Amino acid sequence: MEQGIVGATGAPAQPSDPDQALRAEAEALLGRLVGASGASFRDGQWDAVRDLVAHRRRVLVVQRTGWGKSAVYFVATGLLRARGLGPTVIVSPLLALMRDQVAAAERAGIRAVTINSSNADEWGEVAKALAEDAVDVLLVSPERLNNPRFREEQLPALASGAGLIVVDEAHCVSDWGHDFRPDYRRIRDLLDTLATGTPVLATTATANARVVADVAEQLGSGGAEVRTLRGSLARDSLRLGVLRLPASDQRLGWLIAHLTELPGSGIVYALTVSAAEDTAALLREAGHDVRAYTGRTDPAERIEAERALLHNEVKALVATSALGMGFDKPDLGFVVHLGAPPSPVAYYQQVGRAGRATERADVLLLPGEQDKDIWHYFATVSMPRPEQAEAVIAALGEAGQPMSTAALETVADVRRTRLELLLKVLDVDGAVRRVRGGWEATGQPWVYDAERYARVAAAREHEADLMLAYQRGDRCRMAFLQEVLDDPEAADCGRCDVCAGAWYESSVPDDARASARVTLQRAGVPIEPRAQWPTGMDRLGIDARGKIGEADRVEPGRAVARLTDLGWGQRLRELLGSPDAPADEALLAACVDVLRVWDWERRPHAVAWLPSRTRSQLIQSVAGHLASVGRLADLGPLQVAPGGPDGEPGGNSAFRLADVWGRWTADDTMRATLAELDPEPVVLLVDDLIDSRWTITVAGRALRQTGAGQVLPFALAVAG
Repeated sequence: MEQGIVGATGAPAQPSDPDQALRAEAEALLGRLVGASGASFRDGQWDAVRDLVAHRRRVLVVQRTGWGKSAVYFVATGLLRARGLGPTVIVSPLLALMRDQVAAAERAGIRAVTINSSNADEWGEVAKALAEDAVDVLLVSPERLNNPRFREEQLPALASGAGLIVVDEAHCVSDWGHDFRPDYRRIRDLLDTLATGTPVLATTATANARVVADVAEQLGSGGAEVRTLRGSLARDSLRLGVLRLPASDQRLGWLIAHLTELPGSGIVYALTVSAAEDTAALLREAGHDVRAYTGRTDPAERIEAERALLHNEVKALVATSALGMGFDKPDLGFVVHLGAPPSPVAYYQQVGRAGRATERADVLLLPGEQDKDIWHYFATVSMPRPEQAEAVIAALGEAGQPMSTAALETVADVRRTRLELLLKVLDVDGAVRRVRGGWEATGQPWVYDAERYARVAAAREHEADLMLAYQRGDRCRMAFLQEVLDDPEAADCGRCDVCAGAWYESSVPDDARASARVTLQRAGVPIEPRAQWPTGMDRLGIDARGKIGEADRVEPGRAVARLTDLGWGQRLRELLGSPDAPADEALLAACVDVLRVWDWERRPHAVAWLPSRTRSQLIQSVAGHLASVGRLADLGPLQVAPGGPDGEPGGNSAFRLADVWGRWTADDTMRATLAELDPEPVVLLVDDLIDSRWTITVAGRALRQTGAGQVLPFALAVAG
């Protein structure tokens, strides 16, 4: 639960309003909640509680992190339950937030439970407790609202009997917001089904005027009045700064040298999963006690990492935005960003983790050159493309029965992540709906709102420009963030590096930079082979189903780096975006280094390579060098089958496979050479960039059918 939820302690306040008895009861509940008798509300907290309990209103609270929004809904819950109303339903975006809120409720004697993807074995007990009115608070994710079983079995009773609905992190409702989640739009449908007079509370700490207006409009569904309570967003404990270091080895070297100087324990944010994992590994090698925390981290490891940080057992978690909303550590001493988030609003939300119950917390941004490319990706990933949406709707309409997401991949050339987001958007728009067994069309017409999405795209581009302006530091950094959030009380903080000068050490010791450089120059990442053909390939005219047979499968492979890596990844992004040319000595040496430490079962006998229309000199030079250094037979390139697909990149797994199916063959010379090498020769198959892994899978299959006993994929880069 958020800290700082009380003001001065002592004798209860003596309000002059007619709700004096209710306020006294509320403050008694507040005291039990925080473990301090005589606790009093902060400015605005009592107003929200009174509106919810006495007047049964819909209330939007926009207050800084640490103000105590959770105190409002827990106190309101206690008061409403005492008056015989049903349980509070809290729509909460993250599992970490749910865990914090359940623990906080238990400390206050409030019976809180959750239904989410990680506790499916408890759903039956939760349903029984709800039926027996033995639950005060139920926490669910927005995605749960559209789960067919939950929607059919639980939601109707909750909507008609809930005493209070809470929408936490309500900026997620708005696609103008920095962390829009399509499932949050379903909340409007939920509000339309509530019993008359059911109070609703929406809370956020990160919303500008446009987002506030959008959220308020949706909360007012059905003509309900919405009261907005807004306070100052200034964070007096935060000391903000920006340190510009042009190279990755400088930024990582700075962390190696100065992490221990930052107060207490904290969070180091990175923009990508790879950057977070690589940075955590680098810092551990340098002797720092840190752990990685990303969307790829095992759920049990996430819980343990949160616990370790909460108890100051680690110096930092190196995290993506997966560790963001709702994580509550009152004494978090610092937040450092390796790379800037895409907007000042998102940045404010993340740095708000720090300094909730400390006099000072240090916040430092180390921007990177590649930030803008990452911003562009995240700005467009949730935007529906009309041709893809129309293909999905048409396929569902023609199917006559529910289709799974995997089946839809064979009728719409959309990658799985984008397809899942697209289905959520279409569901919210009313064109499709999720049912048991998959998805079905509703029959309602759908029109692509090009004007709206153009406005959203323009707004995000403007926010990116504001993030660059924040970095320039033309004025007080805290005041700048407040102004971006349309806080009328914006004022110079007197603490940031613009107001008071740099508070951080800007030098990077040579040994720390050298240590970072060694790690960044280290080459080699694994390539896991495909093991299963996509579902429903027969719809695309391809006879491939189930597991990939042993006789057709490639072995685990290696690449020099992921394109998202901090070291070789950045160099390879530049190389693959440049005009075609033979590989330089540094890249060739890195390729040899990868092969030198490769723990293959059998050493390769030969090298083959995949022809490239755009980088033929590059890939041929790499393959030739590896053959020469390793004294391997140079089989040359596989041949492109006449009339085969053009191999354009992009699209989902099924279409990517269809695009390369049957594309490559081995000529007679390659067949003859393989037959002379060994009864079961091992072939190193070289490519420039691996994305979906279907290219290397199909090409490797062709080599296996030509006589190769094993195929070892090798690539310069992996896209993910």
